Amino acid sequence: MFARYRDKPEIKRWIIGGDPCDVARANGQFVSNNEFQDICKLSLTNATIKDLLDQLIVAYTLVREDK
Repeated sequence: MFARYRDKPEIKRWIIGGDPCDVARANGQFVSNNEFQDICKLSLTNATIKDLLDQLIVAYTLVREDK
């Protein structure tokens, strides 16, 4: 669902509810916080997911340090 000011049409609409994953994607996020927590939990039992998550953390750390 979207909302907007009744008398201010120049202000863009904003999301006011719905599935958190869909809202996160509509706001430009790659994954929602809930999905990321699920990925972290899955990495505890899945070696492939753990390896990929470790690679992501290393890449994030390198990029963050460059800025």
